[in-house]
Amino acid sequence: MIERLREQGIRQESVLGALAAIPRHVFVDEALRSRAYEDTALPLGFQQTISQPFVVARMLEVAAKGRALGKTLEVGAGCGYQAAVLSRLASEVYAVERIRKLLDKARANLRQLRLPNVRLKHGDGSLGLPEVAPFDTIVVSAAAAVVPQALRQQLAPGGRLIMPVGMQEQRLMLVERSVAGPFFETWLDAVRFVPLIAGVE
Repeated sequence: MIERLREQGIRQESVLGALAAIPRHVFVDEALRSRAYEDTALPLGFQQTISQPFVVARMLEVAAKGRALGKTLEVGAGCGYQAAVLSRLASEVYAVERIRKLLDKARANLRQLRLPNVRLKHGDGSLGLPEVAPFDTIVVSAAAAVVPQALRQQLAPGGRLIMPVGMQEQRLMLVERSVAGPFFETWLDAVRFVPLIAGVE
Protein backbone atom coordinates (compact mmCIF):
# COMPACT_ATOMS: atom_id res chain seq x y z
CA MET A 1 0.00 0.00 0.00
CA ILE A 2 2.77 2.44 0.94
CA GLU A 3 4.69 1.87 -2.29
CA ARG A 4 1.49 2.44 -4.27
CA LEU A 5 0.92 5.72 -2.42
CA ARG A 6 4.46 6.82 -3.32
CA GLU A 7 3.75 5.99 -6.96
CA GLN A 8 0.54 8.05 -6.74
CA GLY A 9 2.55 11.08 -5.65
CA ILE A 10 2.44 11.08 -1.84
CA ARG A 11 5.87 12.37 -0.78
CA GLN A 12 5.65 13.32 2.89
CA GLU A 13 7.49 10.66 4.86
CA SER A 14 5.70 11.43 8.14
CA VAL A 15 2.33 10.72 6.48
CA LEU A 16 3.58 7.55 4.79
CA GLY A 17 5.08 6.41 8.09
CA ALA A 18 1.79 7.01 9.94
CA LEU A 19 -0.16 5.01 7.35
CA ALA A 20 2.43 2.22 7.49
CA ALA A 21 2.17 2.05 11.28
CA ILE A 22 -1.63 1.59 11.45
CA PRO A 23 -3.05 -1.81 10.42
CA ARG A 24 -6.01 -0.92 8.17
CA HIS A 25 -7.46 -4.44 8.34
CA VAL A 26 -8.31 -3.90 12.02
CA PHE A 27 -10.85 -1.27 10.96
CA VAL A 28 -12.82 -3.16 8.31
CA ASP A 29 -15.37 -5.94 8.72
CA GLU A 30 -13.96 -9.44 8.72
CA ALA A 31 -15.61 -10.27 5.39
CA LEU A 32 -13.70 -7.40 3.73
CA ARG A 33 -10.30 -7.90 5.37
CA SER A 34 -8.75 -9.40 2.25
CA ARG A 35 -9.43 -6.04 0.56
CA ALA A 36 -8.21 -3.83 3.43
CA TYR A 37 -5.09 -2.62 1.63
CA GLU A 38 -6.67 -1.96 -1.76
CA ASP A 39 -6.88 1.68 -2.81
CA THR A 40 -10.63 1.83 -2.49
CA ALA A 41 -13.31 3.00 -0.07
CA LEU A 42 -15.01 0.08 1.73
CA PRO A 43 -18.47 -0.05 3.34
CA LEU A 44 -18.76 0.21 7.13
CA GLY A 45 -22.53 -0.17 7.40
CA PHE A 46 -24.82 2.72 8.39
CA GLN A 47 -24.37 4.06 4.79
CA GLN A 48 -20.80 5.08 5.68
CA THR A 49 -17.43 4.11 4.22
CA ILE A 50 -13.77 3.94 5.22
CA SER A 51 -11.98 6.35 2.89
CA GLN A 52 -9.55 5.04 0.30
CA PRO A 53 -5.92 5.20 1.51
CA PHE A 54 -4.86 7.69 -1.19
CA VAL A 55 -7.52 10.22 -0.14
CA VAL A 56 -6.55 9.87 3.54
CA ALA A 57 -2.88 10.34 2.61
CA ARG A 58 -3.60 13.30 0.33
CA MET A 59 -5.68 15.15 2.93
CA LEU A 60 -3.12 14.60 5.66
CA GLU A 61 -0.20 15.55 3.43
CA VAL A 62 -1.87 18.88 2.62
CA ALA A 63 -2.75 19.48 6.28
CA ALA A 64 0.75 18.60 7.50
CA LYS A 65 2.86 20.29 4.82
CA GLY A 66 5.70 22.15 6.53
CA ARG A 67 4.14 21.96 10.00
CA ALA A 68 3.07 19.76 12.89
CA LEU A 69 -0.68 19.05 13.07
CA GLY A 70 -0.87 19.98 16.76
CA LYS A 71 -4.31 19.69 18.36
CA THR A 72 -6.54 18.13 15.71
CA LEU A 73 -10.29 17.72 15.24
CA GLU A 74 -11.57 14.96 12.97
CA VAL A 75 -15.20 15.27 11.87
CA GLY A 76 -16.62 11.90 10.87
CA ALA A 77 -14.68 9.36 12.93
CA GLY A 78 -16.36 6.42 11.18
CA CYS A 79 -14.55 3.21 12.15
CA GLY A 80 -11.65 5.09 13.78
CA TYR A 81 -9.04 4.47 11.07
CA GLN A 82 -8.17 8.06 10.21
CA ALA A 83 -8.12 9.01 13.92
CA ALA A 84 -5.55 6.25 14.43
CA VAL A 85 -3.41 7.57 11.56
CA LEU A 86 -3.78 11.12 12.91
CA SER A 87 -2.57 9.90 16.32
CA ARG A 88 0.88 9.42 14.77
CA LEU A 89 0.97 12.98 13.39
CA ALA A 90 -0.90 15.12 15.94
CA SER A 91 -0.29 15.88 19.61
CA GLU A 92 -4.02 15.40 20.43
CA VAL A 93 -6.85 13.99 18.30
CA TYR A 94 -10.52 14.67 18.99
CA ALA A 95 -12.72 12.59 16.66
CA VAL A 96 -16.47 13.24 16.44
CA GLU A 97 -19.01 10.76 15.05
CA ARG A 98 -22.77 11.36 14.81
CA ILE A 99 -23.81 7.67 14.64
CA ARG A 100 -23.49 6.10 18.08
CA LYS A 101 -23.29 2.48 16.87
CA LEU A 102 -20.47 3.41 14.51
CA LEU A 103 -18.70 5.27 17.32
CA ASP A 104 -18.95 2.13 19.47
CA LYS A 105 -17.29 0.20 16.63
CA ALA A 106 -14.52 2.83 16.42
CA ARG A 107 -13.95 2.59 20.18
CA ALA A 108 -13.60 -1.20 19.96
CA ASN A 109 -11.20 -0.91 17.01
CA LEU A 110 -9.03 1.74 18.67
CA ARG A 111 -8.93 -0.10 21.99
CA GLN A 112 -6.79 -2.77 20.29
CA LEU A 113 -4.12 -0.17 19.43
CA ARG A 114 -4.03 1.61 22.82
CA LEU A 115 -3.53 5.14 21.48
CA PRO A 116 -3.28 7.53 24.44
CA ASN A 117 -3.82 10.78 22.49
CA VAL A 118 -7.15 9.95 20.77
CA ARG A 119 -10.51 10.96 22.25
CA LEU A 120 -13.81 9.97 20.64
CA LYS A 121 -17.00 11.97 21.02
CA HIS A 122 -20.61 11.29 20.00
CA GLY A 123 -21.94 14.50 18.50
CA ASP A 124 -22.88 16.61 15.49
CA GLY A 125 -19.56 17.15 13.74
CA SER A 126 -20.80 20.16 11.79
CA LEU A 127 -20.84 22.00 15.14
CA GLY A 128 -17.26 20.99 15.94
CA LEU A 129 -16.23 20.75 19.59
CA PRO A 130 -16.35 24.31 20.95
CA GLU A 131 -15.58 23.14 24.49
CA VAL A 132 -12.04 22.11 23.47
CA ALA A 133 -11.42 24.55 20.58
CA PRO A 134 -9.39 26.10 19.06
CA PHE A 135 -7.76 23.45 16.85
CA ASP A 136 -4.54 23.71 14.89
CA THR A 137 -5.91 21.27 12.31
CA ILE A 138 -9.44 20.22 11.32
CA VAL A 139 -9.99 17.26 8.97
CA VAL A 140 -13.57 16.66 7.77
CA SER A 141 -14.42 13.26 6.27
CA ALA A 142 -17.83 14.20 4.81
CA ALA A 143 -18.90 16.71 2.17
CA ALA A 144 -20.95 19.87 2.64
CA ALA A 145 -22.09 22.61 0.27
CA VAL A 146 -19.96 25.09 2.24
CA VAL A 147 -17.48 24.91 5.12
CA PRO A 148 -19.57 25.11 8.33
CA GLN A 149 -19.12 28.44 10.09
CA ALA A 150 -18.67 26.71 13.46
CA LEU A 151 -15.61 24.88 12.13
CA ARG A 152 -14.07 28.07 10.74
CA GLN A 153 -14.51 29.73 14.12
CA GLN A 154 -12.81 26.82 15.89
CA LEU A 155 -9.70 26.98 13.70
CA ALA A 156 -6.75 28.52 15.53
CA PRO A 157 -4.78 31.39 13.94
CA GLY A 158 -2.15 29.71 11.75
CA GLY A 159 -4.37 26.61 11.51
CA ARG A 160 -5.54 24.56 8.53
CA LEU A 161 -8.86 22.90 7.74
CA ILE A 162 -9.31 20.42 4.90
CA MET A 163 -12.64 18.99 3.75
CA PRO A 164 -14.61 18.01 0.64
CA VAL A 165 -16.92 20.81 -0.52
CA GLY A 166 -19.75 20.52 -3.03
CA MET A 167 -22.73 18.21 -3.38
CA GLN A 168 -22.98 16.91 -6.97
CA GLU A 169 -19.31 17.55 -7.74
CA GLN A 170 -16.97 17.61 -4.77
CA ARG A 171 -13.46 18.98 -4.45
CA LEU A 172 -11.13 19.12 -1.49
CA MET A 173 -10.85 22.61 -0.06
CA LEU A 174 -7.98 23.80 2.11
CA VAL A 175 -8.90 26.66 4.45
CA GLU A 176 -5.97 28.41 6.10
CA ARG A 177 -6.40 30.95 8.88
CA SER A 178 -3.59 33.47 8.94
CA VAL A 179 -1.99 34.47 12.21
CA ALA A 180 -3.62 37.89 11.76
CA GLY A 181 -7.05 36.28 11.41
CA PRO A 182 -8.25 36.32 7.76
CA PHE A 183 -9.06 33.04 5.98
CA PHE A 184 -7.60 31.86 2.66
CA GLU A 185 -9.18 29.09 0.58
CA THR A 186 -7.53 26.80 -1.98
CA TRP A 187 -9.38 24.29 -4.18
CA LEU A 188 -7.68 20.90 -4.65
CA ASP A 189 -8.53 17.43 -6.03
CA ALA A 190 -11.92 16.11 -7.13
CA VAL A 191 -13.20 13.54 -4.58
CA ARG A 192 -16.30 11.58 -3.59
CA PHE A 193 -17.44 11.51 0.06
CA VAL A 194 -20.65 10.77 1.93
CA PRO A 195 -22.59 13.95 2.87
CA LEU A 196 -22.05 15.81 6.14
CA ILE A 197 -25.36 15.41 7.98
CA ALA A 198 -26.43 17.50 10.95
CA GLY A 199 -27.79 15.93 14.13
CA VAL A 200 -27.00 12.65 15.88
CA GLU A 201 -28.43 9.14 15.88
